[in-house]
Order: sequence, then structure tokens, then C-alpha cells
Amino acid sequence: MGQPELTPGQSPNGGVTTSTTPLGYQQELRRGVGAFASFAAGFSFVSILTTVFQLFGLGFSLGGAAFFWTWPLVFAGQMLVALCFAELAARWPISGSIYQWSSRLAGTTAGWFVGWIMIIGQILTVAAAAIAAQAVLPGIWSGFQLVGGPGADPSVASATGAQNAVLLGCLLLVVTTLVNILGIRQMAAATSIGVTVEIVGVIALVLVLFFLPERGPQVVAHHTGWAGHSGYFGAFLASSLMAAYVMVGFDSAGELAEETHSPRRTTPRTILRALVISGVGGALLILSGLMAASSLTDGNLAVGGLSWVLTDRLGDVLGRLLLCCVAVAVFACTLAVQTSGARMMYSMAREGALPFHRHLGKVSTRTGTPITTSIVVGVGAAIALVVNVRQSAIFTALSSLCIAMLYLAYLGVTLPQLVARIRHRGLPGGVDETGRPLFSLGRWGMAVNALAVLYQAGMTVNLIWPRPEIYDLTDGTWWLRWSALLFIGLSLAVGATYFLGRRLHRRIELRHVPHTHFEPPAQAVTVTEPA
Repeated sequence: MGQPELTPGQSPNGGVTTSTTPLGYQQELRRGVGAFASFAAGFSFVSILTTVFQLFGLGFSLGGAAFFWTWPLVFAGQMLVALCFAELAARWPISGSIYQWSSRLAGTTAGWFVGWIMIIGQILTVAAAAIAAQAVLPGIWSGFQLVGGPGADPSVASATGAQNAVLLGCLLLVVTTLVNILGIRQMAAATSIGVTVEIVGVIALVLVLFFLPERGPQVVAHHTGWAGHSGYFGAFLASSLMAAYVMVGFDSAGELAEETHSPRRTTPRTILRALVISGVGGALLILSGLMAASSLTDGNLAVGGLSWVLTDRLGDVLGRLLLCCVAVAVFACTLAVQTSGARMMYSMAREGALPFHRHLGKVSTRTGTPITTSIVVGVGAAIALVVNVRQSAIFTALSSLCIAMLYLAYLGVTLPQLVARIRHRGLPGGVDETGRPLFSLGRWGMAVNALAVLYQAGMTVNLIWPRPEIYDLTDGTWWLRWSALLFIGLSLAVGATYFLGRRLHRRIELRHVPHTHFEPPAQAVTVTEPA
């Protein structure tokens, strides 16, 4: 059973704390994130240039041209989730948002397991994002194919492509880790630049491809390119992995709430804005790619995806120039995901909820960032890549597994949120930093929340379904086919062993955080006295 929130003025060790921050936590993280940088954090995590380029070929090969319709379906479902998150972000603008929200809605025991799953999912997502370098860099210059040489097969489904993806991914993780530990301003600047380049790149790509059509938009009404042999409905569900993989991470703006100016007002808006712009831009990108591809049946689109479309239709020079924009988006995406995971780990560690929490919960006085957690997330992602270096299904398996874990964690927030609505007939009100009412769904809250829970439960089952084309390209290794369920079960078992062994159900106590904004007294100081 979870522990209740601490009352104002009480510290976890029984001491007395007078805090200068209205959030109940001593302000250690530096507020260097503005409205655009907050939006950039969510948009970079989603990163349509990175993720659509990664999985376009897979989605097309599984569902044909009609896989396009998985995009608006997933977008509608995730918009329901984002609306629920926006309400919580206004009321609890705290780092480690998913863990914090779940803990305050369902108790610290449930919240701990949600946070545990979220951390592992985020580490795997960092690894999956880093792999995207393989989908782009060899297309820009064949010299980036370091394993096997320029003439080797760059496809991530091949042995040389998978191994090179691991090598490029690890090199990228070194760079993003360095940027992450330099400071929040450096991270925000790098992410903002990356998002600007990505938005310009998306607009340019869509316009160019729409002016080079081989067919009309009616292509999305056909199964052209579908290579399956069983019923199409199953193939359509499998192809939704692409859209599900793309449209997650919009909550990462909440992870930076303690580093954001006026977070109660800013964060809900940036969560929704990141998803809406990503949804519209991604739909146009997919449609323009299907319309501009020179062929839908020769196999090139399924293997090469949008990278092939660019170089085939635009020529080497212009095609590679636009691929450079994609490469920048890959960097920004990996950086944003790593930042989000580091803040989640920091938030749990400062509650004493993780092993080595005294080290993981420290913030550097020089940079104002949790350096240790940034390094741990980067190293964890590199390990996830290295142990799968000879696995030809590394790309699809990691993508599906990490998103399934994020969906599970999201469900650990929206489900108790729905229970809280039923019990208390809504969420508490309040005002933001400008004195305006907090973001609220009002009378639509119950319906939106219930539909969000149903969508998440169904998509989670869809993502972990033991499909050989996702988890086992050998089509004969049972443990690979069931690897998603096995890994999630093992993660929960390890977490339960630690949680029960350390008796965290009695030790984790959350500091009180008011649901509404208030200005602390100007003369207040932060002092912690022993009990």
C-alpha cells in the first residue's frame, strides 16, 4: 500500500524543511527551459523525421500502402492520452512525471512499478532511437558503413547492417551523453536547433515529394505492396507498430517541468502542441512518400523506406542534403529521449526509490544537471545495443518492446486517473502562474479518460503480440518470438525482488505538492534541520 504525500514542512528523514519552491522540493535543477524548448523536448522525442524514416519500410511491407490509416487511428488514441497528461502536468509539474503522477494517484507502490517500467522502457527507447543513424548515415555517405565496408548491405535486417547500427548508435550515445551533462541550457539549445532543422526539413520534404507524384492520394485505399500471406487485418494491426512507435514521448515536456519557466501554464500546452504538429506532419510525410515512390511493388520501398524514395526521386545531391536534416533529427531525438530518461531516474532516486540513490539523486552544482543518471541511461542504452549485436531482428524487436513498455507505464497513469475521477468526481482545480484556471477537460474528462484507457490496453496487447515478423526473423526461435512478454515479466520480477527486499512500500514518502500555484514568501529560505 502506498504512503500518502508528506505534509508541507516535513522531510523524508523526519527533519523539518522550509522550502523556497512551491513544488515542495528544494530547487536544485535550474530553470533554463522556455516555452519553445519545452515544446522541442516533446517534439524531439516524437521526432517524425527520425521515427518515420526508421519504420516506414516495415509498416509498408506489413500492411502495404493502406498502412497509412494506422496513423490517424493511433494519433486519435494518443491525443486522448495527451489530454489526460496535460491535466496532470498542470497540477503536478515535477520531474519524473509518469512516476510522480502515478504515485500521487495510486500510491507509491503502484507508482514505483510504473516508474521502474518507464525507466527500462526509456533506456530501450534511447537505444532504438540511436539505431536510426543506420537508416540515414550510409545513405548520405557510404563511408558510414564501417562494418563490411561501403559495399556491404546497410539494411538493419542484415548482419552487416545490424552490426554497423550498433557501432554508429554507440558513437551517437557518446555525443548525446556529453551534451546532456554539460547543462540544461546546452541541452535545450541543441534540442531547439534540432527541432528547427527538423520542422524545416519536414516542410521541404513534403513539398518536394508532393510536386513529384507518381500516383494520386487514392493510393492509401489499396493494399499495394502488402507481402503477407494470412488475413489482412492481422497485417494491418502489425503495421501499426510504426505509428505507435512514432507517437510517444510527448510527455517528456513534463519531465523537464522543474526546469521550465511557468510550468503549470507552459507544459500542458507543449504536450498537446508536440503531438498535434507531429501528427499532422507525419501524416503528410507518409502520404507524400507513397505518392512519390517510383514503384510500390519492386521491393525497394519495403527495404529502403523513405531514404530510398529521396535518393531515387531527387538524385544523390538533393536527396542526401535532405537526409542531412534527418540526421540532425536523429541526434535531437536521441538527446531528448536520454534527457527524459535521466530526469525520470533522478526523480525516483531523490525519493530513495532506486539502488545507489544517493549518487543517482545528486545534481551537479556546476552544471545544474543530474550527471550520473545521464551517464547511466547512456551506458544502459549502449549495453542494450551491444548484447543484440548479432540479432537481425534488433531493430524491430527493440522498437516494439520499448514502446510496449512505455504504453504499459502510460496505462499506469491514466487508469488510476480514471479511478480518481470516479471516486472524487473530477480532478482538483487551481490556477497557473498567471492566475488563470489550470488546464481541464471539464465534463468531457470522464469520457476522454475512459477511451484513453481502452485504447492503451488494446495497443499494448497488439505491441507485445508474439509476431515472428517483429520479434523473430529466423521464424524458428520460440524465445525470440515471445521475448517481449519474457522481458517484461523478467523486468517486473527483478523490480519486485528489489522493492520487497528493501521494503520500499514503507520507506518511500512523497513530499506534498499543491495542485495550484502560489507565490512563496520572498523572505523564505531553504533549511533542513535534523529531527
